[in-house]
Formats: sequence, structure tokens, C-alpha cells
Amino acid sequence: MSQAWFQSINPQYTDRYALDQIIYRCPGSGDLLEVRHDMDALKKKSAQDWRDLFESRWRSQNKADASGIWGKREWVLPELPVEDIVTLGEGATALFSGAELSRQFAHQDIFVKLCGNSHTGSFKDLGMTVLVSQVNHMIKKGAPIRAIACASTGDTSAALAAYAAYAGILSVILLPKNKISLAQLMQPIANGSLVLALDTDFDGCMEIVQQLTLEKDIYLANSMNSLRIEGQKTVGIEVAQQLGWQLPDWFIIPGGNLGNVSALSAGLKMLYELGLVNSLPRIAVAQAEAANPLYLASKNGFKDFQPITAKETAASAIRIGNPISVKKAIATLKEFGGVVEQASERELADAAALGDKAGLLVDPHTGVALAAFKKLKAAGVIREHESAVVISTAHGLKFADFKINYHSPESTAPHKNLPVDLKPTLGAVKDAVAAFLDKKK
Repeated sequence: MSQAWFQSINPQYTDRYALDQIIYRCPGSGDLLEVRHDMDALKKKSAQDWRDLFESRWRSQNKADASGIWGKREWVLPELPVEDIVTLGEGATALFSGAELSRQFAHQDIFVKLCGNSHTGSFKDLGMTVLVSQVNHMIKKGAPIRAIACASTGDTSAALAAYAAYAGILSVILLPKNKISLAQLMQPIANGSLVLALDTDFDGCMEIVQQLTLEKDIYLANSMNSLRIEGQKTVGIEVAQQLGWQLPDWFIIPGGNLGNVSALSAGLKMLYELGLVNSLPRIAVAQAEAANPLYLASKNGFKDFQPITAKETAASAIRIGNPISVKKAIATLKEFGGVVEQASERELADAAALGDKAGLLVDPHTGVALAAFKKLKAAGVIREHESAVVISTAHGLKFADFKINYHSPESTAPHKNLPVDLKPTLGAVKDAVAAFLDKKK
């Protein structure tokens, strides 16, 4: 009997499909699939034994165990041979906190999980290592896969390009032309992918890549492929481990295509069912106001979800109007007492700047989540005594233009910080330092 398999998210359809089968949707219902695990087999090990095992592997010198994902491989792809793992040291990232962060956001127990401190600078590495490892295994077994393809708003393409290149597998990238940052465009180009810039938005690219991957020799790498979710679900598991095997009261996570929402819940539910934690948190999904279909649906209790045409936003990676994983996300929010909040362009930029003043370098998507946290706290949804973990999805260096524009001379941003031009004299420098110190009193 398999220890893990694909199964429809629709409970009426219980057929199981092998993880090495090329399949993305349930043939009966048309819904997305999810990876299910033999929980009875996992329960044969006690909660303390699981904690001890995961602690022993944390940031190990062993290549597989050094990965935050593969250090928990029994909960991810339990039957994948270790020699087929494709890892670039992803996961096991810092949980950022501190007095200054608490001061900037006027909340004592606030943390930021730095998922963007990864090989390609985004949390997409966490899922891509799993997908590419499984494809690597399938190719070795004789599967007719010639390339892996994805549509992307930037970060998925970077992750796929890097992991596929490392494994010696060809990759095909579909990007919306002129709608991603230069750094994001550079990454798949540098890694040797076939990069196709299409004159459409992400939703248009996603529609085409689904048709392209109907051919069995091109494998789909977007998050509608639930192998991606298996890596991303380890974020919540890592947070629990870093908090002494406890969970916060809240997670706040940016939402675009919405695969990360159900991924987070999958890891949390495994922790709870296997007894490693004794309570579950609430989840807040944060969307940019310019790309907010889930937020709009939340206003009517999710009774009527309608796709939208996403508008321009600095949070380009979540500029998605027709999210592929919306059913999974809505089910997660209902199960976890979840809420959805939105952030305007000014709100997300100002929240990012506050995070930066605490020592972070916040990307615009994390800015959306931080802004949502502020609004939820102001509304009394998140209470003063409750702890909260904000998921940071990418490294700020991938969005240098976002930072430069905020701190430009033309900017009216309240937290902008401009360099001071001075004559090269000690007196001029002393005067500037004195003025700075006086201002900070």
C-alpha cells in the first residue's frame, strides 16, 4: 500500500492516483488534487519521536537533512529515494522578531517567517524542490517527460529554472510581458530556460500552459500541481518547531494564486493530527487591493466567487484575478476561522517601510501581509495578547525598484529616507550627524 498518493479535493471522489502518474485534476469532478498521506502509518511513531527526529535533522550537515523540506521527508514524499532528491538547501529559514519590530507595529508578539531567504529568493523554492525531485525520479524510471513548464509572475519561474537546471532537466517559462521585475526576468534567462514573454497577464499565461501540458512530455509545475503544496506546507511545521513546538494564534499570508494558503493548512493539520501541537491557529489571507478577488468574495461569505481582471500593483507576484486554487483556499479559511484583508498601494509600501526600519528588507508582497496585519489589529480582529506570524514570501532585493521609488526625492512617502549630499569636511559630517541624532530623540 502506498504511503502517499493523489486524491481529489472533492470528498465525493475517493479514487487514488500514484504520485508518479502525470495527472493534475480529478478525472471525475474536474477539481484539483491533493497529496494524501497514510496517517495511520505515521501515527505509529509518537509525537515526541517525530519532534526528536526533526530536531536531530535541523540544519544538518547531511545534504538532504539540511533542507527544511527534506528533513521532514516522511511527511512530504515518504517513498522518494534519497538519491533522487533535488535540493539547493531550501527551507530552515529564520523566524524574525525583536523589540524594534514590535515597536514599529505596536504589537508584542509579532514574527516574520523569512521564506524568501532561499536559493532563488522566494518561498517558491520550498515547493519546487519537491516537484522537481519527483520528476527527476519519474524520468529515471522511464517517464517520457522532456521538459517542465510553468506560467509565472516571476518567482515560480526563477525556482523552476534553478532546480531544473541543477537536475539537468529542460524548463519552459511563460511570463506576462513587462509585468515582472528585471531581477525576476533575469533569473530564468541566466539558468538557461526557454523564456516566453507573452503579451497578456498571468491568467492568460496560465490558460496557455495548462493546454501546453496536456502533452505528456511537458510536465506542469504550477501550484495546481499539488506536489508543489507538499513542500510549501513545511512552513507551518518549521514555525511550530521554532516556537518550541507551539503555534501562534494567527498566520498572515499573502494570497495570489492561493496555493500557499492550503499548503500552510496542510502542514498545520498534520502537526495537530499527529499530536505535535495541541491547538490550531487562525489564518488571514492578505491581497493587494488591485488584485483582490478572494477579498471581494469574503464580503458575501464566499457564496459567490467571481474572477476579476487584476490591475497594476507593486505586489506583482500576487497580481492574479482568477486564482487556480481558490476552492482549496476558501475551504481552508472556513476550517481555520480565517479572514481576508486587502491593502492599497500606499498601505503596502508604508508597511514594508516599517518592516525595513526594524532591520528587514521587505518585498511588496510581504508589505501586503504586514499592512493586513495592521488593519486587522486596528479593527480588533487580531487582539493585543494574540501572537502573529507574517509569512514573508520573497527577498526584498528582488524588488529594488520598489525600494528606490519609495525613497526617491519625488516620493511623498511618510517614511522615505534620502541620502544627504555633503562637502567632504569633518565639520559638515558632524553637523549632519548631530541633526540626525537630534531628530531621533
